[in-house]
Amino acid sequence: MLEALQFEFMQNALIAGLLASVACGIIGVYVVVKKIVFISGGIAHASFGGVGLGYLLGVNPVITATFFTVASALGMGLVSKRTKLPEDTAIGILWSMGMAMGIIFIGLSPGYAPDLFSYLFGNILTVPTSDITLMIILDIVIAVIVVALYKEFMVLSFDEEFGRVMGVPVERLYLLLLCMIALTVVILMRVVGIILVISMLTIPASLAKMCTTNLRKMMLLSTIFGAIFTFAGLWLSYELDLASGATIILVSGSVLLISLAVSKIRSRRNRIKKLSTTAFNSHGNK
Repeated sequence: MLEALQFEFMQNALIAGLLASVACGIIGVYVVVKKIVFISGGIAHASFGGVGLGYLLGVNPVITATFFTVASALGMGLVSKRTKLPEDTAIGILWSMGMAMGIIFIGLSPGYAPDLFSYLFGNILTVPTSDITLMIILDIVIAVIVVALYKEFMVLSFDEEFGRVMGVPVERLYLLLLCMIALTVVILMRVVGIILVISMLTIPASLAKMCTTNLRKMMLLSTIFGAIFTFAGLWLSYELDLASGATIILVSGSVLLISLAVSKIRSRRNRIKKLSTTAFNSHGNK
């Protein structure tokens, strides 16, 4: 793969993978800790409406997807918090509406929609320099917001009721978090695609959560895991001529499953060891 690094598309792919890992590492931790995977999936799929709007208007779909996805995230948050609709019902309705709008917009746009599958399933090898610039800006926005409101987001993640009692603007923070999830979805769109975004948001963060309970360390580990999975998946997809986005997800998912299996085996061995020690001590006392 080293000889491929001389090409601009491969250099862009590596940079895009690193930028996506940073966003995943930060926001994915909040998604996992606060257990809002479903609404994150809803935001991801609703972003297809923004992609379709970009094709209809003849502009970069990433730009229109950014505004459309943020609007969808705010809509889901407000509907779920301020109406009598159950949260999962509200998310499901807006999720399907976003996808439907994308299909209609693409149907209305003249000619054939190029690179449509790269938005749905990802193709990190086709990320242009303009998208990388936008990804850098979005990463900076996410990092600045999280650093500025770190304590408030910690309260929101672990004890929302306590935060409300202490006067923390919980609803505003929740909506802001959803907006950052929307920005992360846009960043990941060209890397793994809309369909697979939720995996990159949750798998590295879930692995990090298995290693530590410290939120800062969790974010750092999640970012490192995301970068490793992205680069490993990119290398395998190049060597085996496979779809890049799907390969990245399969690599990360396989590592998570292996980690869970190893953790379960260790836990079982520790229980057996503890029982054996207890039985030995009891026999010795007799």
